[in-house]
Amino acid sequence: EIGVFQSKIIILEGIVDADLKKIKSYYINPIEASEVELDYFNDESEEDAEEAIEIIHGFIHMNEDEIKAMNLKAGLGLDMDDLLHCQRYFKGENRDPNIAELKVIDTYWSDHCRHTTFMTEITEISMDSGKYKEIFENALTQYIQSREYVYENKDRVISLMDLATINMKETKKKGLLNDKEDSEEVNAASIEIEVDVDGKNEKWLLMFKNETHNHPTEMEPFGGAATCLGGGIRDPLSGRSFVYQAMRITGCADPRSSFEETLTGKLPQRKITQTAMKGYSSYGNQIGATSGYINEFYDDGFLAKRMELGALVSATPKEWVLRGKSEPGDLVILVGGRTGRDGLGGAVGSSKIQTETSLNTAGAEVQKGNPAIERKIIRLFRNPEATKMIKICNDFGAGGVSVAVGELADGLLIDLDRVPLKYPGLNGGEIALSESQERMAVVVDAENLLQFMELVEAEDLEGSVIAEVTAENKVQMLWRGKTIVEIKRDFLNTNGIRKKNAVNITQPGDRVYLNENPEHVQNKEIKEAFICNMTLLNTASQKGLVERFDNTIGSGTVLTQLGGKYKLSPQEGMVAKIPVLNGETKACSIMTCGYDPLLAKWSTFHGGYYAVIESIAKVVALGGDYKKIRLSFQEYFERIGNDPSKWGKPFSALLGAFMVHKQLDTPSIGGKDSMSGSFEDIHVPPSLFSFAVVADKVDHIVSKEFKKVDSNVVVVNLKIDEKGLVDFDQLKKNYERIKEIVNKGD
Repeated sequence: EIGVFQSKIIILEGIVDADLKKIKSYYINPIEASEVELDYFNDESEEDAEEAIEIIHGFIHMNEDEIKAMNLKAGLGLDMDDLLHCQRYFKGENRDPNIAELKVIDTYWSDHCRHTTFMTEITEISMDSGKYKEIFENALTQYIQSREYVYENKDRVISLMDLATINMKETKKKGLLNDKEDSEEVNAASIEIEVDVDGKNEKWLLMFKNETHNHPTEMEPFGGAATCLGGGIRDPLSGRSFVYQAMRITGCADPRSSFEETLTGKLPQRKITQTAMKGYSSYGNQIGATSGYINEFYDDGFLAKRMELGALVSATPKEWVLRGKSEPGDLVILVGGRTGRDGLGGAVGSSKIQTETSLNTAGAEVQKGNPAIERKIIRLFRNPEATKMIKICNDFGAGGVSVAVGELADGLLIDLDRVPLKYPGLNGGEIALSESQERMAVVVDAENLLQFMELVEAEDLEGSVIAEVTAENKVQMLWRGKTIVEIKRDFLNTNGIRKKNAVNITQPGDRVYLNENPEHVQNKEIKEAFICNMTLLNTASQKGLVERFDNTIGSGTVLTQLGGKYKLSPQEGMVAKIPVLNGETKACSIMTCGYDPLLAKWSTFHGGYYAVIESIAKVVALGGDYKKIRLSFQEYFERIGNDPSKWGKPFSALLGAFMVHKQLDTPSIGGKDSMSGSFEDIHVPPSLFSFAVVADKVDHIVSKEFKKVDSNVVVVNLKIDEKGLVDFDQLKKNYERIKEIVNKGD
């Protein structure tokens, strides 16, 4: 094999050294390219990776210092508690593990895959004294009461995950969540809705999902942003539903900053935000995904790590989907793209703090998207003949084969030699952990194999049987005829040693300011404050950004994002018709987003509280019914370590969100968390994003722009007390009255 190298020569004239350095920093992303001499040429072929998987000799007898040294050398993300847990397991097996086994475990238990931070047991909750302590105590009391009702005083640990999901459990127990689809496949939130097709009602599944690719986009903006959309699509797609509209919510520092202000180890903010925009838009246009709503938040904290957040809606007729269970003898088919080294270590890497060296050392963690292949998978999964043969499915996201296939059944025999490769030279560990994109792991009954493969090939897709479900309760991986991974399911399912930490909720400051400088609005009259607010970057029109995305793909869009005669009125969210294949429908979905970085930095409690209220209010403003709303959260916080006050930020944000859940019975039934928003001493703003989703009729949708001259503007008042809390009785009456008026067409 002879490697093919490509170079670009850029010729400049009249450039001084300072400008040359600036130009190089713009053109050269160290992950993708490096500068070479003009006479550089290398015709030596790379040797295939023939080396055997390294055994960690003496692991079961190592002391803590030796384990720490081994961990550092191997680049694992496991902490000492988990490594000692592994040591005890392999000591019980009376053997030393190999590096592939430790990396599989590392990936399986990563914060990205197993929500380690969110599952940490909270052992103590304290609060600083001050004006707001009473509302924190009241919220905490209500949370404890909900736990007592749901768990009936059974011993369950308190965790961020429990706080995020307790209202869903409570609402379901009260009989108010009958539309949620119950399934062991939890890659996306799923609710049952009625869809009229040519006047006849059908049962459909409406799925929605949000996902961030912050780390990949910070490293390689185009590819990271592209795979944010691709990865987001694959989650509901693995549930056999068709994604028809996507939302893009991003966060960055000031993109107007000069290149000279770029921090060492970082790409310029302008480069990141412009290139990421191209990546997401390009992928959406190639795959045929409508971009329904685009919004970028600006805050200096996002200099720590770019936020690239995608949220989307998908749907499918309920009868098209079989929710089965893997049984011994079933086959696992890899459908879609081939496997390469791209994405190696992404799950573990995305959970780490970025450092000055990350651009040079984390290149392999960034996946490479292939929208053409994903589009073929979408067509395959829109065929009921195919979907009704799929018992269970997983997308190849974080963790690659080890997680995508490893989650499908308790007992698995995986043959890594049968995984199609992009190029030779990968060893077994790399094949097991590669996060190459656009691949699906599909479980089918052995007797349906030939029929299913015919449908795969009809879409010009590759399909390979790479695993078999076994009766043994363990995951085995073969490479070149030898077992390189053999781990008992019971051990994998421990998810490592449950961590423990205390939480301390701190008091907000005196007031919320429009920016970091209190003088900006201090002692100003409303007119001056209003004008000051208009100078802020987050208040500026984002028309130039929005127009880089296609609102119209598929002809199902109900509201283009920019409305009115001059296309200058941004809508409150995205609305699209349910994508029926044949016939006409008036059924549509609404999706909105709520978040305010300045409010969240002042008080994470109020940030979470109002993120939920804002997302619901936007649905009501668009014509939706708040009583039918289902939510999904995205949490993005700094690396919190063991500091109780840092732990208090996500805890109080979720506590604020819980208060709204409790009052309105609008549960969060999905979500994703990312807890790695730090770079040296810079941290992302505390971020809890609330996504609200509901189904309605096109006739009820209200767009934002004025329809005629002399239109009236009506203020719907809401009481907010001195501590920033709303009157929920009044809020509900407002929402109900607005919906009545909307449905009447007034």
